This record gives sequence, C-alpha cells and structure tokens, in this order.
Amino acid sequence: MNSTNARTRNGRAGRPVLTLVAGLALAASTSAPPWGEHGHLIAGRAAAVNLPGEMPGFFRTASGQLSWLNPEPDRRRDGDLREMNEAFRYDHYVDMENLLADALGSQAQAEAVDTAPDRYRYLEVLFDSELPVPVRDAGFLHLRIVELYQRLETGFRQWRTAPGPEEQGFIEARIINDAGILGHYVTDGSQPHHTTIHFNGWSSRVPNPEGYSTSREIHSRFESGFVGAHIAFENILPRVSDEPRVLGDVREAVWAFLLESNGEVERLYQLERDFGFDPGAPADPETREFVVERLVAGVEMLRDLWWTAWVNSAG
Repeated sequence: MNSTNARTRNGRAGRPVLTLVAGLALAASTSAPPWGEHGHLIAGRAAAVNLPGEMPGFFRTASGQLSWLNPEPDRRRDGDLREMNEAFRYDHYVDMENLLADALGSQAQAEAVDTAPDRYRYLEVLFDSELPVPVRDAGFLHLRIVELYQRLETGFRQWRTAPGPEEQGFIEARIINDAGILGHYVTDGSQPHHTTIHFNGWSSRVPNPEGYSTSREIHSRFESGFVGAHIAFENILPRVSDEPRVLGDVREAVWAFLLESNGEVERLYQLERDFGFDPGAPADPETREFVVERLVAGVEMLRDLWWTAWVNSAG
C-alpha cells in the first residue's frame, strides 16, 4: 500500500460518449490512500460477527474470509499494471463538494448527477460539467457500493433457487467474494477523507480561515498510523448495534451514509489541529472516540447492506 499517493491534475478528456472510457486514462492519478489494512480487517470482522441467525449458515461461518477480503481492493493497487489500476482507481472516493451546482456549473447538472441511473450516464453528465478533470474530480464510491450490493442481492437470489448442492456451492463462493469486496468500499465511505476535496490536507482551492492542516501526510497518518497504533477490534465490537436495518431505497441510504461521513470532515481537521493523530504519542480520548465512531458507522452500514441483500433476495 502506497501511503504517499495523491490525485494529480491533468488535461480534460473529450465529451463524446465513445471517448468517455478512453478519457479515464487522460485523468490518470493516484487516489487518496485507504483506511490502513488493520482498520479494514477489524471493520470487516466486526460486521461479519454481528449477523442475524437468519442469514445462511455458509455466510455466518465466513467471518474470517469476509474480514480478509475487506482490504483486498487495496492489495490490487499497482501502478505498473495500468489497465487494472486505472479501472478501479476512482471507485474509492466521491468528492461531495464537486457534485454541487457551483462546482458542476448549474443546478440542472447537479440534479442530473443525482439522478444518473448508472456510472455511464453519470460519466456523461460529468463530462458536460465544468469540472477540470471530471473523473478525478468526482469519484464513483457511491455507485461502486450500489453496484456491488446489487451483485450480492442477485447472488443470494440465485443461491435460493440453485438446482443442486454443487451449483449452490459455486454461488456461495461468488457471494462471499462480492460481500467481502463490498465491505472495502463501505468501510472507505466511513472515512471522511474519502468523501471530500480535502482528501489529504485542506484543499488550497478554498479558504482555510481555521488553519486546518495542509499536510500531504494527514490521510495516511490518520487512518493507517493512528488506527494501527491505537484502535483494536475490541474497541469496535461492543459499539455495534445489535439489530441490522433493512434499508429501503438502497441508493438513497448509501448516499445518506456518505453525506454523513462528509459532514465529519471539519471535525476531523479540528481534531487534527487541536490534538493530532500521532501514532507515536498517547491518543487523546476525543480522537480515539472519533475514529471508533467512524469505523462503527462503516461496520453497521456494511452489516445492514448484507442483511438487506439477503432479505430482498426473497422477493
């Protein structure tokens, strides 16, 4: 995992639909670094051991694999393998501030982004906006979560109607993989840096009257160094709610979850300014509590998505 990566700025790609995918390469960058592997592992484990008894047995006994898969997308980051790296680079974040009317150029653009039915229509809208590098400046985290949720619901539906045990076993393997990978992006979404233009230090493009850090090390120091040094599985598990929710409109629920995380951006920077997230120093109770809150939010959302996929697959 490269903890020093930052999104770089490049030229804007053309707008025609057939050039959108090619345009991704023109916006080449490295996205902000993720929750450290430790944070992903303990979040995945906490979600997997908080499942209702009604979940299928094969899923409830897969907690180890579901935990191990949570950081898997970050293990596949490799700048030397461009095709693979570029295909998923922008799925780890969504810059909420850049999806507002002021950034996109009009209220109509903002509404079109909000209602885009899939990532390709979303791309079309972005490439007609005023964002300098649309792919890099927006991100796809909200859509990636919904895409993987839908795969999981489909897998559960197929499992229910499998013609025999052999086929059912094949589907189980697919379900666990999809559920584990979904966990990565949901956990990313609980980290405020993954929802904002201030992804690795306060952005120089907006005022900074509170004197928030502009360090290009804050992202990694917060979620990798600090979490690895001061947060354990035992800090997370007792805080997770006992009962999962069945989410109504999943896409709306995902968006609300990411908006909530984005709403914690300033608090994160205030804590960094006032107390610091130094992995080598004793942790202030307020900073520890903030990290635990954010990880628990990711755990509960992930558990709710898994449960909702199972419940909805019966319909």
